[in-house]
Amino acid sequence: MTHAPTPTGLDAVVDALLASYDRDSGDTPLCNPLPSRESIAEFFERVRRLLFPGFYVDVDLPAAGRRYHVGTWVCELHGTLSRLLRLAFAHEGPDRDPEEVRTQARAVSFAFVQGIAPLRDALLQDARAALEGDPAARSIEEIILTYPGFQSIMAHRVAHALFKAGVPFVPRAIAEHSHERTGIDIHPGAEIGARFFIDHGTGVVIGETSSIGDNVKIYQGVTLGALSVHRRLAGSKRHPTLEDDVVVYAGATVLGGETVIGRGAVVGGNAFITHSVAPGARVVGGSPSEERR
Repeated sequence: MTHAPTPTGLDAVVDALLASYDRDSGDTPLCNPLPSRESIAEFFERVRRLLFPGFYVDVDLPAAGRRYHVGTWVCELHGTLSRLLRLAFAHEGPDRDPEEVRTQARAVSFAFVQGIAPLRDALLQDARAALEGDPAARSIEEIILTYPGFQSIMAHRVAHALFKAGVPFVPRAIAEHSHERTGIDIHPGAEIGARFFIDHGTGVVIGETSSIGDNVKIYQGVTLGALSVHRRLAGSKRHPTLEDDVVVYAGATVLGGETVIGRGAVVGGNAFITHSVAPGARVVGGSPSEERR
């Protein structure tokens, strides 16, 4: 027989939770709440709408009202991001002056908004690289609307801009939001050059200190990872470098901060690489071939 809880019993539950909060929360998260993942996802959706209107929100932009609509979206985005950043910065530094936090949040938000147009230009280059690199692609519009690789790159370029600005929490939440939707895991700290293309994409992992040049193409299941994951290595170069014009085929694993895949090299499917590869080389199963591209 199940008995209804008594007030005394419920009080005990509350006391246990409060004791847990006090024991494990030196940063007083109840007083300094983080921005919610839902609010961060909403911010990213606002960014997508602004970058590519008509793709992710069913809205018309007639010429006569275009400036009004876009101006409204920019103002909304600036306000939304300022609020998120204020929470993130306040949580990271609970003893800081609130006005100082507010000023920093607005400045970082404004700098991000100023970068929206260049960000769009960079993403269009990524989309064109996908169109040129995938015979199955029918148009730029199809890539922007449907390709998971493009969606993950868009999220990464947004998250990376905030990461470079020193924003805590928010960049990683954007990256994980994209990871959940696309199956592609790119740490916001990774440096990725122009015209980047991830084909198919599922299972791709790109670590925090990876460095990727221009015109690089990778396929599904590729890992750019670390040889060791000890906590003491935080802040060091742990992940590989891919120079310009590199291609990495499906299932390949490239590990190590000192590993450099030289310009124009091709890494074959399922290769396991822990050493540098000369420019122009082809690698199959981990062994460089004499054949040049």
